[in-house]
Amino acid sequence: MSKLFTRKKSRKLFYLLLLCLAMLNTGVLLAQKQTKKELENKKKQLQQEIDNTNQLLLETKKNKKLSLNQLVMLNKKIGAREELIATINGEIGDLENQINENNESIKGLQNDLTKLKAEYAKMIFYAYKNQDAYSRLMFIFASKDFEQAFLRLKYFQQYSEYRHKQAERITNTKRNLNEKVQDLENKKTDKGVLLGTQEHEKKNLTSEKSEKEQVFSQLQDQESKLKKDLEKKKKAAKDLQLAIQKVIEKELEKAQKDAETSNKPKPLKLVLTPESQLLSNSFESNKGKLPWPVAKGVISERFGIHPHPLMHNIDINNDGVDISTSAGTLVRAIFDGEVRAIGNIPGSGQYILLRHGEFLTIYSNLKDVYIKVGDKVKTKQNMASIVYDEEESKTVLHIEVWKGKTRMDPEEWLYKNN
Repeated sequence: MSKLFTRKKSRKLFYLLLLCLAMLNTGVLLAQKQTKKELENKKKQLQQEIDNTNQLLLETKKNKKLSLNQLVMLNKKIGAREELIATINGEIGDLENQINENNESIKGLQNDLTKLKAEYAKMIFYAYKNQDAYSRLMFIFASKDFEQAFLRLKYFQQYSEYRHKQAERITNTKRNLNEKVQDLENKKTDKGVLLGTQEHEKKNLTSEKSEKEQVFSQLQDQESKLKKDLEKKKKAAKDLQLAIQKVIEKELEKAQKDAETSNKPKPLKLVLTPESQLLSNSFESNKGKLPWPVAKGVISERFGIHPHPLMHNIDINNDGVDISTSAGTLVRAIFDGEVRAIGNIPGSGQYILLRHGEFLTIYSNLKDVYIKVGDKVKTKQNMASIVYDEEESKTVLHIEVWKGKTRMDPEEWLYKNN
C-alpha cells in the first residue's frame, strides 16, 4: 500500500513539474513576443521623431541663413537616428536568438523523425513476417487458458493501435519540421531586411554628422551674437519665473487672509478645496499620459542643466522644456484647469498660467491668446498661437510644470509616444 502511495505521489510530482515547465516556456515566448512588439513600437516612434525633425529642419533651411536652431535640429535628428540604429540592432539580436533556437528545434525534430521512421520500419517488417491471419489465430488458440488468449488478442489490438499512432507521430513530426524550416527561412529574410535598413540608417547618420560639423564650424563665427541671444533668453526665463512666483504668492496671500478671518493656522502651501484636491489627484495620476501641448512637435531643449549646443563651456538651465513645432501651430491645455494668469514677457511673447489643484502649468512664447483669466479650460483646448521667429525660421513653445513651489520635468508628465 505504501509503495502504491509513493508511486502515485511521484507521478503527481512528475506531472506538476511538466506543467511548471510548460508554463515557463509559455512565459518565455510571451516575453519574447512582447520584446519584439516593444522594439517595433520604439522603431516607429523614433522614425516619426526623425520625420518631424526633418520637416522642422526644412522649414529652418528656407531662411538660407545659418541659425543655432538648425544645429539644435541636427543634434536632435542625429540622437534619434543613433537610437533607431541601436533599436534595429536589438531586433537583429532578437532574430538571431530565434534563428539559433529554430536550428536547434529542427535538429531535434530531424533526430525524432529518423528514430520514428526506424521504429516504424521494424514494425512493418514484423507485420510482414506475421501477416498470415491463420498464424495469428493459431497463436491465440494455442493459449493455456482463456485469460492468456484474451491477453494475446489484446496484444494484437494494442500493437495495431500503436502502429497507427506511430504513423500519426511521423506525420505530425514532419509537419512540425516543415513549419520550423519555413519559419526559419522567414526569420532569415527578416534579418536580411533589417541588416539592409541598418546599413541605410548608418549612411544617413554619417551624412547628418558631416552636415552638423559644417554648420557647427560656420556658426562659431557668430559666437558673440549667440551669446547676446542667450543673455536675452536668460532674462526672459528669469522674468517668467518672477511672474510665476508672484502668482503663487498671490494664491498664498489669499489663503492666509481666509485663514485669519476664520482663526485657522496660516498655510505654507497652496490650499485646495475638495474640488481642487480631486483635480490635483487626477493630474498626478495621469503622469506620463498627459497629451502634448501641440499636435505635432519634438523636444528641442530638455529640462535642467545641460551644455549649450555650440558653446560647450556655457551651461543652459531650463526650468521646463522647449518644443519645436511648425509655424501656425496652436498651443493647447494638457489638462483641465483654470486660467490664473496671462502676461507678457518682453522678447519672449505672452504666457498663460493654468492651475490644476496643487499643480501649475505654464505656456510661454505665445502670440495671440484666445482665453482670459478666470476661464475654465478643458484638456486639449486651443488657447493661443505660438510666436514664429522669422530670423531663425523657428516656432518654439516653452512649457513648465510646477507642484506648488517645486519645478518638475514636463517630459515626465507628457505621453511618451507623442
